[in-house]
Amino acid sequence: MNDRLRTVLGQRGVSPDLLAEICEVDPKTVSRWLGGRIPHARHRFRVARHLRVEETFLWPEPSNRLSRPQVGLDTELVGTHQNRASVPRDVWLTLLREAREEIGVLVFSGTFFAQSNPHVAKMLSERAADGVRVRLCFGDPDGRAVALRGREEGIGDTLAAKIRASLTYYRPLLGEAGCAVRLHDTTLYTSMFRYDDDLLVNPHIWGQPASANPLFHLKRTDGTGWFDNYAQSFDAVWAASRPWTPDQERTAGHGQD
Repeated sequence: MNDRLRTVLGQRGVSPDLLAEICEVDPKTVSRWLGGRIPHARHRFRVARHLRVEETFLWPEPSNRLSRPQVGLDTELVGTHQNRASVPRDVWLTLLREAREEIGVLVFSGTFFAQSNPHVAKMLSERAADGVRVRLCFGDPDGRAVALRGREEGIGDTLAAKIRASLTYYRPLLGEAGCAVRLHDTTLYTSMFRYDDDLLVNPHIWGQPASANPLFHLKRTDGTGWFDNYAQSFDAVWAASRPWTPDQERTAGHGQD
């Protein structure tokens, strides 16, 4: 079975019949591809181009010119998006629903993550109840990194306000087994959204909001590559972050008035 091809078809919303039409082949031929048969070179090219993935991701050994798959771009990059805002909502929902082991989010505010899915807290709670580890890490609204990022984007204190607003969506997760919400005060070069072995990487361009920056979809493969490097940086930021304790922070805020 070619699980990679089947997964990408589902994520892109392309049916086997439509793929057959695009490649000008019989639907039975596509069924054989899904069953593990390697297409002719011209068909591999058309499939990869239409699905916006690397050909070597769908078929790691399409020819004898490579003795083994290479780590990095050739095998881990599933697809790219011009900006985060252009990622279809169904992609986010599908990855969240299908996660079986881990969901991790590393952002400054991540406002879109909840606003585009008003049931996100409920869905995360359900995934945690099924044994999925849920880790959400937001920027510390009182931290230096958020203040600097706000100045760089030209929005001042607005970023801190956006973080506080975003956090309210996740208050129901506090105390839930398997769920943790933390705040970081680190220079964030990229936002990350991990769903098991799928990782959406949203690098930050100076002075631009994350939604306007490109997004890369990585799929973990054997060996240490891009995915593992980003995952390790996620863990490093997580380890240095602190638990979000809204009640204590509100009490401390009243004491300063």
